[in-house]
Amino acid sequence: MTTTHPSFVESLFNAAPKRRPRLDPGFRPLSLGLRTYRRVLAEESSRDRVCIALEQSPERISRKDLDIFPKVAGRDADNLRYVSWMLNFMLWSCGGWRVVLSGPDELCRAVAAEYAPDGARAFDAGLMGQAFGKPFEIRIVPAPEMPEATSSPSVSGGHLDGCRIGFDLGASDYKVAAVKDGEAVFSTELPWNPKVEPDPAYHYTRIQEGLRLAASHLPRVDAIGGSSAGILVDNQVMVASLFRAVPESTFQEQVRPLFQRLQAEWGIPIEVINDGDVTALAGALSLGLSGILGIAMGSSEAAGFLDRSGRITGWLNELAFAPVDANPEAGTDDWSGNPGIGAAYFSQQAVNKLAGPAGITFPDDMGLPERLKVVQERMAVGDPAAQAIFETIGIYLGYVIPWYAEFYDMEHAMILGRVTSGPGGELILAQAKEVLAAEFPELAQRLSIFLPDEKSRRVGQAVAAASLPRAGASR
Repeated sequence: MTTTHPSFVESLFNAAPKRRPRLDPGFRPLSLGLRTYRRVLAEESSRDRVCIALEQSPERISRKDLDIFPKVAGRDADNLRYVSWMLNFMLWSCGGWRVVLSGPDELCRAVAAEYAPDGARAFDAGLMGQAFGKPFEIRIVPAPEMPEATSSPSVSGGHLDGCRIGFDLGASDYKVAAVKDGEAVFSTELPWNPKVEPDPAYHYTRIQEGLRLAASHLPRVDAIGGSSAGILVDNQVMVASLFRAVPESTFQEQVRPLFQRLQAEWGIPIEVINDGDVTALAGALSLGLSGILGIAMGSSEAAGFLDRSGRITGWLNELAFAPVDANPEAGTDDWSGNPGIGAAYFSQQAVNKLAGPAGITFPDDMGLPERLKVVQERMAVGDPAAQAIFETIGIYLGYVIPWYAEFYDMEHAMILGRVTSGPGGELILAQAKEVLAAEFPELAQRLSIFLPDEKSRRVGQAVAAASLPRAGASR
């Protein structure tokens, strides 16, 4: 990958890292571009301002006010890049269906055009509309009409009393656990292949089988908690790749209310949230931490966040779709078609992307989980090609953490998932820490990055999910 795109060569965001990943020399981390933009802006005698407000509901509005170059500076293209990337990350981290902008009219209209049906961000606009059940919209208003930020974090999780079932729905298997007074008395992984199944009866039946299996190990069931990839709002599945093969009409009728149907059948409290938030909750329950961002590198990138009060924020945290690389020639995601987003840097997709430059080839019919296993086996015996892959992912992470810290008030970053298993995970962690110490020393001093050790694995994903609802009447 190169950085020869005509409109990008002279950009302030064309900032090459000191620790350049040898398998991806065109990587242009947004954290460095942001720092360069702000450094040059600080030399200006005047500046303009753009304000962004993103609304999920009147009780949950995120806002950022950004200083930008004045028109006379001749930095219109970089102003657009800056505002566009900041808004786009807010969409995928916080989530919302209405954007309110104030600032220079030409710039605001250019940002809004990106989210038009024929715009570069049409996928993002469509998914946000689907997630919140309302047409996505961008309004441009005078500065005095900008809404203020509001917040209503959830306090769910941490309920370990009674007899509970927890489940965690993944792309290739799902986990269930039977939990009694905070201790797992049974847990297992059950294989499935949900992405290719067009009939939601398959998904419903398989989930029920797992729940009944876990229930058979308990004297009763007081509550059920679950985690799933995708976007869930009020226990409803709004967007999820697990159900990608289900036709849209069937999705709305049968998949969207799937967990509500389960609750009606079981007759007890059921709460299901994004798998990334449950990842963060698991770490927090084990280690007693708060202000923690969990980053799971699996079939895609999942993320979750607990604020400094130990509460789940209600944000989407869909960082698989959030931008991390400023290079317009970065590889595109197979679902969104957007370049330079998290899924291509922190997942099995990243391992597959980097294998070619590393000189590792696979049979055409080999799936990504099997390809990851091959690379990990080669890593275990010290293969330099495999080492280069995990080294590159670690460099990515070291430069992306400061970008994430622009949006998350975090003290800790916990990385986990199948990509981080074995010695490859240790190399990812070491490289990330090395980048932070060299390029962002102030952040390195106040923020810890860690892999789950035995202590932090004490509360697993399914067990943490089981703690989500308050216990209700016995079944």
